[in-house]
Amino acid sequence: MFTGLIECTGLVLSLEPRGESACLIIQVGSMASELNEGESIAINGCCLTVTEWSVEAQTASFDLLMQTLKVTSLGDLKVGSLVNLERAMSMSARFGGHFVQGHVDTTVRIIDWSQHGQDHRLEVELPAEYAGLVIPKGSICLDGISLTAAEVSENRVVCWIIPHTFQVTNLHTKVAGAQLNVEFDLLGKYVRNLLQAQANH
Repeated sequence: MFTGLIECTGLVLSLEPRGESACLIIQVGSMASELNEGESIAINGCCLTVTEWSVEAQTASFDLLMQTLKVTSLGDLKVGSLVNLERAMSMSARFGGHFVQGHVDTTVRIIDWSQHGQDHRLEVELPAEYAGLVIPKGSICLDGISLTAAEVSENRVVCWIIPHTFQVTNLHTKVAGAQLNVEFDLLGKYVRNLLQAQANH
């Protein structure tokens, strides 16, 4: 479980295909000294398991399954790409974001990414099958970042990005047309499934 509050960014060192899977190696900085084998880390919002790490080189390795490559944008990463990193939440820490599982639902395309004063306006497409899972002032997780949906239409969502979020995440590397991983609000998905189950009985 995660909160969508990015701890730091990491640099992609390699993405090596291995048959129908791949191995991702990321420079994680000082986070490497706190890692353990089998630990979960959200990479751009996708929960991955640490398979190897080096405190000296400050790197961590992750195995990507074919399903992960299909559903997320991780397969599009290049050497030098900047990724958002968050370790699994601690029960003793403050819960500053929202419930994030690290289970990416799909990817969405950036429609507008523009600066307005000190802030940035981020508008992304909303696939029709997920309409209703985002509400105004509700939560949405984009590339692992817990954001508030400021404006919601049938096929679009607008979030406003403050300078701090712009600086400490990978958003400053994005452009219109780029793909972002999205995880819709867990509570919204449960409510929709319950209503659908009731309607079918």
